[in-house]
Amino acid sequence: MRCVIFGATGYIGGRLVPELVRAGHQVRVVARTPAKLAEVPWQDRVEVRRGDVMSADDVGAAVADQEVVYYLVHSLTQRNFTDIDQCAARIVASTARSAGVRRLIYLGGIVPEEVTLSRHLASRAEVGAIFRASGVPTAELRAAVIIGSGSASFEMLRYLSERLPAMVTPRWVHNRIQPIAIRDVLYYLVRAVDLPLDVNRAFDIGGPDILTYLTMMRKYAEVAGLPRRMVLPVPVLTPWLSAQWVNVVTPVPRALAIPLIESLVHEVVCHDHDIGDYIPPPDGGLTRYERAVELALTRIRNAQVPTRWSDADTAGAPSDPLPSDPEWSGGSLYEDVREQRTDVSPQTLWTVIESIGGENGWYSFPLAWSLRGWIDRVSGGVGLRRGRKHPHRLHEGEALDWWRVEHIDRPRLLRLRAEMKLPGLAWLELGVDSETIAGARYWQRAVFQPRGLAGHLYWKMVTPFHHIVFGGMVRNIIGAAERQTDRHPTAR
Repeated sequence: MRCVIFGATGYIGGRLVPELVRAGHQVRVVARTPAKLAEVPWQDRVEVRRGDVMSADDVGAAVADQEVVYYLVHSLTQRNFTDIDQCAARIVASTARSAGVRRLIYLGGIVPEEVTLSRHLASRAEVGAIFRASGVPTAELRAAVIIGSGSASFEMLRYLSERLPAMVTPRWVHNRIQPIAIRDVLYYLVRAVDLPLDVNRAFDIGGPDILTYLTMMRKYAEVAGLPRRMVLPVPVLTPWLSAQWVNVVTPVPRALAIPLIESLVHEVVCHDHDIGDYIPPPDGGLTRYERAVELALTRIRNAQVPTRWSDADTAGAPSDPLPSDPEWSGGSLYEDVREQRTDVSPQTLWTVIESIGGENGWYSFPLAWSLRGWIDRVSGGVGLRRGRKHPHRLHEGEALDWWRVEHIDRPRLLRLRAEMKLPGLAWLELGVDSETIAGARYWQRAVFQPRGLAGHLYWKMVTPFHHIVFGGMVRNIIGAAERQTDRHPTAR
């Protein structure tokens, strides 16, 4: 069928697209920033459209001549996400009906009965209701915790289990949850296109195991080969306090942790398995929890994580490109520019540049970077814990610690856009120029566009440390390239 996907740059959407292509469907993907899809392996097998779900014109152009609409968009980390989600859902629903779309498919969350829902679950449920009332046959698949490499729920579980051998936990860790493996979520999403046209309803989907969050952490420890985790429940820990703890211990920022934990306050267990009346289980059955954890950890160890929760832009992060010097007319623009020549080859130097961040570090004063990362976490920012997908290769649009890869011109330029809490906008450029005779020139530029007086004061305050941080980065990047050349002389 002809399928259009809203949310293809997100965690689920980025994995669903190749599954639909493999199933023989024609796929159109819609993204606010199509450049984020420039290097995905399936890019040349789909049609990519620029568009925003908040624009009726963009949505209309995207759904034209399409049979199936997948809606995988959620504004979870934005302060007014419920209003945004409902507005976008109404635009997509009405436009899909006018365009004659045959089916809407939406991935929501399991809705507990007879309880006051968290804002997160209430928003998901409301979006599903809007689609089901649209006049377009809708399949709303409702899942609880999704277990897969790179999912926010799995990363939260993973870091809590690995970093805390003894934990003080709130009461909600004893609530029952029915997790589902990411492979099974994708299985149901792909096959939902074949549902009969008279099906217009919600389906709960879940794995074969019903566990408490505490049991999930202990079983994770068993699969990962960790000692048994000791737990001391404390009933006074509220979801808000728990989210602050998650913000400190895991890569998941507070803005995302709060709605996730608020949802775990409820028991999220499938009310039925009616989906089985329409879609048979996958070969071998649904994935057991331990097996899902094992598969996720294997992908992480092998650096084969195709999508992560951090692939989506952070709320409030700047989306405008770096102001170009000749055209810049918006006020002050501060810069720190440095360069140094070296005898190493441009390719060797580029290899070091593209490997920056994550476990490889920032080739600078580690304590300063760590301290700045902690300040950002305490302020509710992303900090340094998002890491990177692959140890040596980057892609446009992916998260890199507190940066976002804005542009790559391989092997000449890497531009990063800051997503930390700042009184302004910031970019960092790392580049390589080939020398006419031999060797290369490494250059580096930090750019800061201040916002108000606080922005100007911030730049003045941190400028004295630039020689240590940025100067050290220049020296250490070149030093790393020279050491790499000494180990492999043929690379010179």
